[in-house]
Amino acid sequence: MCRNPEYLSVQLYHTGYTPYDITHASDNFQKLYDLAVDLIRRGHAYVCHQKVEELKGHNVPPSPWRDRPTEESLVLFERMKKGIFAEGEATLRMKMVMEDGKMDPVAYRIKYTPHHRTGDEWCIYPTYDYTHCLCDSIENITHSLCTKEFQARRSSYYWLCNALDVYCPVQWEYGRLNLTYTVVSKRKIIKLVETGVVRDWDDPRLFTLTALRRRGFPPEAINNFCARVGVTVSQTTTEPHLLESCVRDVLNDTAPRAMAVLEPLKVTITNLPKDTKMDVRVPNFPANEDKGAHTIPFTRTIFIEQSDFREVMEKGYKRLTPEQPVGLRHAGYVISVQKVIKDSQGKVVELEVTCCSSETAEKPKAFIHWVSQPLVCEVRLYERLFLHKHPEDPSEVPNGFLSDINPNSLQVISSALVDISVKAAKVLDKWQFERVGYFSLDPDSTTDQLVFNRTVTLKEDPGKI
Repeated sequence: MCRNPEYLSVQLYHTGYTPYDITHASDNFQKLYDLAVDLIRRGHAYVCHQKVEELKGHNVPPSPWRDRPTEESLVLFERMKKGIFAEGEATLRMKMVMEDGKMDPVAYRIKYTPHHRTGDEWCIYPTYDYTHCLCDSIENITHSLCTKEFQARRSSYYWLCNALDVYCPVQWEYGRLNLTYTVVSKRKIIKLVETGVVRDWDDPRLFTLTALRRRGFPPEAINNFCARVGVTVSQTTTEPHLLESCVRDVLNDTAPRAMAVLEPLKVTITNLPKDTKMDVRVPNFPANEDKGAHTIPFTRTIFIEQSDFREVMEKGYKRLTPEQPVGLRHAGYVISVQKVIKDSQGKVVELEVTCCSSETAEKPKAFIHWVSQPLVCEVRLYERLFLHKHPEDPSEVPNGFLSDINPNSLQVISSALVDISVKAAKVLDKWQFERVGYFSLDPDSTTDQLVFNRTVTLKEDPGKI
C-alpha cells in the first residue's frame, strides 16, 4: 500500500532497520479480486447501489440490496470490473457489523483514475477494510501492528479472513505516541503542507521521520527515545525535550566540533602584521583528542558573535567589554579592546583590539569562539511550530490548530560565517558548532552556499551571560 517505496526505504534505514521486503496492495489486485468473487459465492458480500452520501457516517440505512441473489451480485460485480457502471453507481459491500457499529463496510469502489502502478488495468479498487487483512494473509504476516484508532477494525480483520477460510494473522494495537507543541496526524500534516505553513513532509519543524532526518536527528537517538518512552496501549503525550535530550547524548559523541558565528562582529587585531596568517589546530572532540583534529586559519581580522561584546559592563557578564579581555578558543590568545567603531546610527560595527599570548596574560573569565577567512553559509534556526502545548485541544486553542502557528518557528540567517573545516561537507553530515548548537547540512545546499539546519541547541545554564 506504499505510494513511494524509495521514500519508505529511506525512513526505515534512518531508524537503523533494513526492510525484509517492500510490497504494495497492487501486487495482489488479481488475488484480491478472486477472493471478492469467492466472498460473494459464500453469501458474505453483495453489490449495492446506495449513493455515496447515504453510506457516510455510522447510522447508514440498511441496503435494500443486501439480500439480492448471489448469482446476481456475481454478474454485477463482473460488470463493475468491466467498467459498465459509472463511479458511485455500485459498490461491493461485506455482510458484517464492525465494532463501532458501522454496518456492511464497502469492499470495492469504482474509480476511473489511472493507478500509479497498474495504470488503466483496473477501474475497481479495494478499500482498506477489505485489503488490510487479506494482503497480510497473502504475504504470511504473523502480526499486524496498528495504532489504537484501528481497534474498531479488528473485528472486520478477523471476520474477513475467517469468512474466506484463509490464514488469519494477529492484529495488535498500541497507543500512538503524541508530542506537545506539534501534530502527528497525517490529515493535519497534509493541511499544514497545503496551506503553506510548512514546505513539505520533511520540513524540519515537523516530527515525521523524514523531517527528523532532515533536521539531523540520528537514528540511534530516535530508537533510544522510543526505548525510554516504551510501548503502551494507552495514548501518551511526551515533551519534545526528552527526544532532544536523546539527540544531544548521541551527537555529543559523534558530531565533530567546528566554529560558526551567526551574528558577526568584525575584530581587527592591530598589533599583528597585516599579512599574518597562522594555522590553528582544533580538536574534533575536545574531550578526546585522540579522535583527530582539523586546522583553521587565524589572521589579523577575525569575527566574533555580536552578543560576545558589550560596550557597557554589566554585573555577571564574563565576555568581552572595553574593560574586560577575553580568550579566543583554541588560538592561544587573549584580546583586549582598544577602540570601538560605530556606524552613523551608533551601531557597533567593528572592534580594534590587541592580543597577547594566553600563556603570559592573566587568565580571562571566559573564552569565546571566532572565525577567520570563513565560509558564508545559510543557517536555519527552528523553534516550536505551535504556540501552545496542545494545539489540537479546543480548550487551549478554540480556533483550531491552524490558528496557533508560531510566527517565529523558523529564522533564516543568510550570511552566517562558518570555519573552513566544513567545506567538504556532505548532505546530512553533522557538527557541533561550539557554543551555538548541533547542526546538520541541509539538502538545499549547493556548491556556492552550504545550508545548515540547527538540530538542537546546546545544554546551557539559563542564568549564564
